[in-house]
Amino acid sequence: MARVRVLVMGGTRFNGLSLVRELVGAGHDVAVLNRGVTAATLPGGVRRLVADRSDRAQLHAALGGAEFDCVHDVSGYRPGEVSATIELLQGRVGHYVFVSSTVIYAPSDLLPITEDHPVDRSARQNEYGLHKLLCEDLLFDAHARAGFPATVAALSMVLGPGNIVPDREQRMFARLLEGRPVLVPGDGTTLGQVGYVDDQSVALRMMMGNERTFGRRYNVTGDQYHTDDGYVATIADVVGVTPTLLHLPARMMDDLWDGRIPLDGGAVAVDDAAVMRQRWQLSMLVQRMAPNLHRWNHSVLFSVDRLREDVGWRPAHRLRQMVEETYGWWRHLPAGERATFDFGWEDALAGRLRGRPEG
Repeated sequence: MARVRVLVMGGTRFNGLSLVRELVGAGHDVAVLNRGVTAATLPGGVRRLVADRSDRAQLHAALGGAEFDCVHDVSGYRPGEVSATIELLQGRVGHYVFVSSTVIYAPSDLLPITEDHPVDRSARQNEYGLHKLLCEDLLFDAHARAGFPATVAALSMVLGPGNIVPDREQRMFARLLEGRPVLVPGDGTTLGQVGYVDDQSVALRMMMGNERTFGRRYNVTGDQYHTDDGYVATIADVVGVTPTLLHLPARMMDDLWDGRIPLDGGAVAVDDAAVMRQRWQLSMLVQRMAPNLHRWNHSVLFSVDRLREDVGWRPAHRLRQMVEETYGWWRHLPAGERATFDFGWEDALAGRLRGRPEG
Protein backbone atom coordinates (compact mmCIF):
# COMPACT_ATOMS: atom_id res chain seq x y z
CA MET A 1 0.00 0.00 0.00
CA ALA A 2 1.24 3.52 -0.82
CA ARG A 3 2.10 5.88 2.04
CA VAL A 4 -1.13 7.12 3.63
CA ARG A 5 -2.11 9.61 6.31
CA VAL A 6 -3.27 7.73 9.39
CA LEU A 7 -4.67 8.93 12.71
CA VAL A 8 -4.67 6.60 15.70
CA MET A 9 -7.07 7.67 18.42
CA GLY A 10 -5.23 6.49 21.52
CA GLY A 11 -1.85 5.15 20.47
CA THR A 12 0.26 5.27 23.64
CA ARG A 13 -0.52 1.97 25.36
CA PHE A 14 -0.55 -1.73 24.46
CA ASN A 15 -2.85 -2.25 21.43
CA GLY A 16 -2.61 1.36 20.30
CA LEU A 17 1.16 1.63 20.68
CA SER A 18 1.69 -1.68 18.89
CA LEU A 19 -0.47 -0.39 16.03
CA VAL A 20 1.47 2.88 15.80
CA ARG A 21 4.75 0.97 15.53
CA GLU A 22 3.28 -1.32 12.86
CA LEU A 23 2.03 1.63 10.80
CA VAL A 24 5.31 3.53 11.03
CA GLY A 25 7.22 0.37 10.14
CA ALA A 26 5.07 0.10 7.00
CA GLY A 27 6.07 3.63 5.99
CA HIS A 28 2.84 5.51 6.73
CA ASP A 29 2.42 9.11 7.93
CA VAL A 30 1.09 8.63 11.47
CA ALA A 31 -0.45 10.93 14.06
CA VAL A 32 -1.98 10.01 17.41
CA LEU A 33 -4.72 11.78 19.32
CA ASN A 34 -5.15 11.37 23.07
CA ARG A 35 -5.29 13.38 26.28
CA GLY A 36 -1.51 13.65 26.52
CA VAL A 37 -1.53 12.07 29.97
CA THR A 38 0.20 8.74 29.34
CA ALA A 39 3.94 8.88 28.81
CA ALA A 40 5.01 6.86 25.78
CA THR A 41 8.05 6.50 23.57
CA LEU A 42 6.57 6.96 20.12
CA PRO A 43 8.47 6.18 16.92
CA GLY A 44 10.19 9.10 15.26
CA GLY A 45 8.02 11.25 13.05
CA VAL A 46 4.75 10.48 14.83
CA ARG A 47 2.77 13.64 15.56
CA ARG A 48 0.93 13.79 18.89
CA LEU A 49 -2.35 15.71 18.93
CA VAL A 50 -3.77 16.45 22.36
CA ALA A 51 -7.50 16.48 23.16
CA ASP A 52 -9.97 14.92 25.54
CA ARG A 53 -12.27 13.34 23.00
CA SER A 54 -15.23 13.60 25.39
CA ASP A 55 -14.97 17.38 24.90
CA ARG A 56 -16.25 18.22 21.42
CA ALA A 57 -14.59 21.63 21.42
CA GLN A 58 -11.19 20.11 22.21
CA LEU A 59 -11.67 17.44 19.57
CA HIS A 60 -12.59 20.02 16.94
CA ALA A 61 -9.66 22.24 17.89
CA ALA A 62 -7.19 19.36 17.68
CA LEU A 63 -8.37 18.02 14.33
CA GLY A 64 -9.49 21.28 12.75
CA GLY A 65 -9.99 20.75 9.03
CA ALA A 66 -7.54 17.83 8.84
CA GLU A 67 -8.26 14.94 6.50
CA PHE A 68 -7.04 11.37 6.86
CA ASP A 69 -6.90 8.36 4.61
CA CYS A 70 -7.63 6.17 7.64
CA VAL A 71 -8.54 6.65 11.29
CA HIS A 72 -8.00 3.77 13.72
CA ASP A 73 -10.17 4.32 16.79
CA VAL A 74 -8.52 2.36 19.59
CA SER A 75 -9.89 4.56 22.40
CA GLY A 76 -13.62 4.64 21.61
CA TYR A 77 -15.50 3.39 24.66
CA ARG A 78 -18.55 5.66 24.88
CA PRO A 79 -21.28 6.26 22.29
CA GLY A 80 -21.18 10.04 22.74
CA GLU A 81 -17.47 10.15 21.90
CA VAL A 82 -17.89 8.02 18.79
CA SER A 83 -20.92 10.03 17.68
CA ALA A 84 -18.90 13.25 17.92
CA THR A 85 -16.06 11.69 15.96
CA ILE A 86 -18.36 10.50 13.17
CA GLU A 87 -19.89 13.96 12.92
CA LEU A 88 -16.49 15.64 12.76
CA LEU A 89 -14.92 13.23 10.27
CA GLN A 90 -17.84 12.76 7.86
CA GLY A 91 -16.46 13.52 4.39
CA ARG A 92 -12.92 13.91 5.73
CA VAL A 93 -11.80 10.31 6.21
CA GLY A 94 -11.26 7.57 3.68
CA HIS A 95 -11.71 4.73 6.16
CA TYR A 96 -12.60 4.52 9.86
CA VAL A 97 -11.64 1.34 11.73
CA PHE A 98 -13.23 0.97 15.15
CA VAL A 99 -11.68 -1.40 17.69
CA SER A 100 -14.46 -3.27 19.47
CA SER A 101 -14.44 -6.49 21.49
CA THR A 102 -15.72 -10.06 21.21
CA VAL A 103 -17.34 -9.54 24.62
CA ILE A 104 -20.33 -8.27 22.62
CA TYR A 105 -21.38 -11.78 21.57
CA ALA A 106 -23.99 -13.88 23.34
CA PRO A 107 -22.84 -17.23 24.78
CA SER A 108 -22.99 -20.11 22.33
CA ASP A 109 -22.77 -23.89 22.33
CA LEU A 110 -21.97 -23.80 18.60
CA LEU A 111 -18.30 -22.98 18.09
CA PRO A 112 -16.41 -21.13 16.82
CA ILE A 113 -18.45 -17.93 17.09
CA THR A 114 -18.65 -16.02 13.80
CA GLU A 115 -19.44 -12.37 13.17
CA ASP A 116 -23.04 -13.28 12.33
CA HIS A 117 -23.63 -14.71 15.81
CA PRO A 118 -26.20 -12.84 17.96
CA VAL A 119 -24.85 -10.13 20.25
CA ASP A 120 -25.82 -9.86 23.91
CA ARG A 121 -27.77 -6.80 25.04
CA SER A 122 -29.26 -8.54 28.08
CA ALA A 123 -28.88 -7.47 31.71
CA ARG A 124 -25.87 -9.76 32.12
CA GLN A 125 -23.85 -7.69 29.61
CA ASN A 126 -21.40 -5.37 31.37
CA GLU A 127 -21.14 -1.63 30.75
CA TYR A 128 -18.00 -2.00 28.63
CA GLY A 129 -19.63 -4.53 26.30
CA LEU A 130 -22.89 -2.59 26.06
CA HIS A 131 -21.07 0.64 25.21
CA LYS A 132 -19.03 -1.12 22.52
CA LEU A 133 -22.30 -2.38 21.02
CA LEU A 134 -23.83 1.09 21.07
CA CYS A 135 -20.72 2.49 19.37
CA GLU A 136 -21.00 -0.20 16.70
CA ASP A 137 -24.68 0.68 16.22
CA LEU A 138 -23.75 4.29 15.50
CA LEU A 139 -21.10 3.30 12.96
CA PHE A 140 -23.21 0.75 11.11
CA ASP A 141 -26.10 3.22 10.99
CA ALA A 142 -23.82 5.97 9.65
CA HIS A 143 -22.53 3.59 7.00
CA ALA A 144 -26.02 2.51 5.93
CA ARG A 145 -27.48 6.02 6.05
CA ALA A 146 -24.65 8.21 4.77
CA GLY A 147 -21.97 5.90 3.44
CA PHE A 148 -19.60 6.54 6.34
CA PRO A 149 -16.66 4.18 5.58
CA ALA A 150 -16.63 2.28 8.88
CA THR A 151 -15.21 -1.14 9.72
CA VAL A 152 -15.41 -2.84 13.13
CA ALA A 153 -12.57 -5.01 14.44
CA ALA A 154 -13.64 -7.11 17.43
CA LEU A 155 -10.54 -8.08 19.42
CA SER A 156 -10.57 -11.09 21.73
CA MET A 157 -8.30 -11.84 24.70
CA VAL A 158 -5.02 -10.12 23.85
CA LEU A 159 -1.61 -11.33 25.02
CA GLY A 160 1.68 -9.54 24.54
CA PRO A 161 4.37 -7.17 25.80
CA GLY A 162 3.00 -4.14 27.61
CA ASN A 163 -0.37 -5.70 28.47
CA ILE A 164 -2.24 -3.17 30.62
CA VAL A 165 -4.03 -6.03 32.44
CA PRO A 166 -1.11 -7.56 34.39
CA ASP A 167 -3.37 -10.05 36.18
CA ARG A 168 -3.34 -12.21 33.05
CA GLU A 169 -0.10 -13.69 31.68
CA GLN A 170 2.12 -11.57 33.94
CA ARG A 171 0.43 -12.92 37.05
CA MET A 172 1.03 -16.44 35.72
CA PHE A 173 4.74 -15.71 35.22
CA ALA A 174 5.06 -14.49 38.80
CA ARG A 175 2.97 -17.35 40.19
CA LEU A 176 5.11 -19.98 38.49
CA LEU A 177 8.45 -18.38 39.37
CA GLU A 178 7.46 -18.21 43.04
CA GLY A 179 6.73 -21.94 42.97
CA ARG A 180 3.06 -21.43 43.78
CA PRO A 181 0.47 -24.01 42.79
CA VAL A 182 -1.66 -23.13 39.80
CA LEU A 183 -5.36 -23.41 40.50
CA VAL A 184 -7.24 -24.67 37.43
CA PRO A 185 -11.05 -24.65 37.19
CA GLY A 186 -12.60 -28.10 36.80
CA ASP A 187 -10.66 -30.81 35.00
CA GLY A 188 -8.62 -28.38 32.89
CA THR A 189 -10.20 -29.29 29.55
CA THR A 190 -12.20 -26.08 28.93
CA LEU A 191 -11.05 -24.50 25.65
CA GLY A 192 -9.84 -20.95 25.22
CA GLN A 193 -8.17 -18.74 22.62
CA VAL A 194 -5.88 -15.72 22.76
CA GLY A 195 -4.53 -13.32 20.16
CA TYR A 196 -1.12 -11.68 19.97
CA VAL A 197 -1.03 -7.90 20.12
CA ASP A 198 1.33 -7.44 17.15
CA ASP A 199 -0.64 -9.88 14.96
CA GLN A 200 -3.74 -7.83 15.61
CA SER A 201 -1.90 -4.65 14.61
CA VAL A 202 -0.97 -6.26 11.30
CA ALA A 203 -4.65 -7.10 10.76
CA LEU A 204 -5.69 -3.50 11.39
CA ARG A 205 -3.04 -2.24 8.98
CA MET A 206 -4.12 -4.70 6.29
CA MET A 207 -7.76 -3.60 6.58
CA MET A 208 -6.93 0.00 5.67
CA GLY A 209 -8.59 1.21 2.51
CA ASN A 210 -10.23 -2.15 1.74
CA GLU A 211 -13.73 -1.18 0.68
CA ARG A 212 -14.86 -4.79 1.03
CA THR A 213 -14.64 -4.32 4.80
CA PHE A 214 -16.89 -1.24 4.96
CA GLY A 215 -19.99 -1.78 7.08
CA ARG A 216 -18.74 -5.14 8.39
CA ARG A 217 -17.42 -6.57 11.65
CA TYR A 218 -14.33 -8.80 11.86
CA ASN A 219 -13.16 -11.02 14.69
CA VAL A 220 -9.43 -10.52 15.30
CA THR A 221 -7.67 -13.12 17.44
CA GLY A 222 -5.38 -16.15 17.19
CA ASP A 223 -6.30 -19.25 15.24
CA GLN A 224 -5.08 -21.82 17.78
CA TYR A 225 -7.20 -23.22 20.60
CA HIS A 226 -5.88 -24.45 23.95
CA THR A 227 -7.20 -26.20 27.03
CA ASP A 228 -6.69 -24.59 30.42
CA ASP A 229 -4.13 -27.26 31.26
CA GLY A 230 -2.42 -26.63 27.92
CA TYR A 231 -2.26 -22.90 28.58
CA VAL A 232 -0.55 -23.44 31.93
CA ALA A 233 1.79 -26.11 30.56
CA THR A 234 2.91 -23.86 27.69
CA ILE A 235 3.70 -20.92 29.95
CA ALA A 236 5.45 -23.14 32.50
CA ASP A 237 7.62 -24.68 29.79
CA VAL A 238 8.66 -21.25 28.52
CA VAL A 239 9.39 -20.04 32.05
CA GLY A 240 11.35 -23.24 32.70
CA VAL A 241 9.49 -24.70 35.67
CA THR A 242 7.40 -27.79 36.34
CA PRO A 243 3.99 -26.57 37.46
CA THR A 244 1.97 -27.95 40.35
CA LEU A 245 -1.65 -28.02 39.24
CA LEU A 246 -4.53 -28.01 41.70
CA HIS A 247 -7.80 -28.70 39.91
CA LEU A 248 -10.84 -27.13 41.53
CA PRO A 249 -13.72 -29.66 41.53
CA ALA A 250 -16.76 -28.74 39.48
CA ARG A 251 -19.09 -28.54 42.49
CA MET A 252 -16.66 -26.24 44.26
CA MET A 253 -16.29 -24.05 41.17
CA ASP A 254 -20.08 -23.77 40.85
CA ASP A 255 -20.29 -22.60 44.47
CA LEU A 256 -17.44 -20.12 43.99
CA TRP A 257 -18.84 -18.83 40.68
CA ASP A 258 -22.31 -18.27 42.10
CA GLY A 259 -21.03 -16.67 45.31
CA ARG A 260 -22.22 -19.40 47.68
CA ILE A 261 -18.75 -19.71 49.16
CA PRO A 262 -16.11 -16.94 49.31
CA LEU A 263 -12.67 -17.02 47.75
CA ASP A 264 -10.73 -16.03 50.83
CA GLY A 265 -12.63 -17.44 53.78
CA GLY A 266 -14.38 -14.12 54.40
CA ALA A 267 -18.02 -13.20 54.01
CA VAL A 268 -20.18 -14.77 51.32
CA ALA A 269 -20.85 -12.44 48.37
CA VAL A 270 -24.16 -10.71 49.04
CA ASP A 271 -24.87 -8.75 45.85
CA ASP A 272 -24.35 -8.98 42.10
CA ALA A 273 -21.35 -6.64 42.16
CA ALA A 274 -19.58 -8.80 44.74
CA VAL A 275 -20.31 -11.96 42.76
CA MET A 276 -18.93 -10.34 39.60
CA ARG A 277 -15.72 -9.30 41.41
CA GLN A 278 -15.30 -12.87 42.57
CA ARG A 279 -15.89 -14.21 39.06
CA TRP A 280 -13.34 -11.77 37.66
CA GLN A 281 -10.72 -13.04 40.10
CA LEU A 282 -11.50 -16.64 39.19
CA SER A 283 -11.18 -15.84 35.49
CA MET A 284 -7.62 -14.64 36.19
CA LEU A 285 -6.55 -18.12 37.31
CA VAL A 286 -6.37 -19.04 33.63
CA GLN A 287 -6.85 -16.30 31.02
CA ARG A 288 -10.56 -16.36 30.17
CA MET A 289 -13.28 -14.40 28.41
CA ALA A 290 -15.78 -12.11 30.14
CA PRO A 291 -17.04 -13.89 33.27
CA ASN A 292 -20.34 -12.03 33.22
CA LEU A 293 -21.34 -13.77 29.98
CA HIS A 294 -19.50 -17.06 29.97
CA ARG A 295 -19.64 -19.55 32.83
CA TRP A 296 -16.38 -20.90 34.23
CA ASN A 297 -16.59 -24.19 32.28
CA HIS A 298 -17.85 -22.70 29.00
CA SER A 299 -15.42 -22.97 26.08
CA VAL A 300 -15.31 -19.71 24.08
CA LEU A 301 -13.81 -19.76 20.58
CA PHE A 302 -14.01 -17.31 17.67
CA SER A 303 -13.67 -17.72 13.92
CA VAL A 304 -11.29 -15.45 11.98
CA ASP A 305 -12.32 -16.84 8.59
CA ARG A 306 -14.03 -13.63 7.46
CA LEU A 307 -10.86 -11.62 8.00
CA ARG A 308 -8.79 -14.23 6.19
CA GLU A 309 -11.17 -14.25 3.22
CA ASP A 310 -11.70 -10.48 2.86
CA VAL A 311 -8.28 -9.17 3.86
CA GLY A 312 -5.88 -12.09 3.47
CA TRP A 313 -4.67 -11.88 7.07
CA ARG A 314 -3.78 -14.79 9.27
CA PRO A 315 -2.02 -14.66 12.65
CA ALA A 316 1.73 -15.29 12.60
CA HIS A 317 2.05 -16.37 16.24
CA ARG A 318 1.03 -19.59 17.92
CA LEU A 319 0.53 -19.68 21.69
CA ARG A 320 4.11 -20.67 22.52
CA GLN A 321 5.56 -17.85 20.40
CA MET A 322 3.22 -15.35 22.05
CA VAL A 323 4.36 -16.48 25.49
CA GLU A 324 8.06 -16.50 24.57
CA GLU A 325 8.00 -12.92 23.33
CA THR A 326 5.87 -11.68 26.22
CA TYR A 327 7.98 -13.44 28.83
CA GLY A 328 11.16 -12.05 27.26
CA TRP A 329 9.75 -8.52 27.58
CA TRP A 330 8.53 -9.06 31.16
CA ARG A 331 11.75 -10.70 32.35
CA HIS A 332 13.79 -7.67 31.28
CA LEU A 333 11.52 -5.09 32.92
CA PRO A 334 13.19 -3.19 35.75
CA ALA A 335 11.97 -4.57 39.08
CA GLY A 336 10.20 -1.33 39.89
CA GLU A 337 8.14 -1.49 36.70
CA ARG A 338 6.72 -4.95 37.30
CA ALA A 339 3.28 -5.26 38.81
CA THR A 340 3.03 -6.82 42.25
CA PHE A 341 0.38 -9.41 43.02
CA ASP A 342 -1.64 -10.38 46.06
CA PHE A 343 -1.87 -14.17 46.13
CA GLY A 344 -3.66 -14.26 49.47
CA TRP A 345 -7.02 -15.35 48.11
CA GLU A 346 -5.35 -18.02 46.00
CA ASP A 347 -3.57 -19.34 49.09
CA ALA A 348 -6.86 -19.41 50.99
CA LEU A 349 -8.55 -21.24 48.13
CA ALA A 350 -5.69 -23.76 47.87
CA GLY A 351 -5.98 -24.39 51.60
CA ARG A 352 -9.72 -24.94 51.29
CA LEU A 353 -9.14 -27.36 48.41
CA ARG A 354 -6.50 -29.34 50.26
CA GLY A 355 -8.79 -29.68 53.22
CA ARG A 356 -11.53 -31.49 51.32
CA PRO A 357 -11.69 -34.42 48.91
CA GLU A 358 -12.21 -33.73 45.22
CA GLY A 359 -15.53 -34.66 43.70
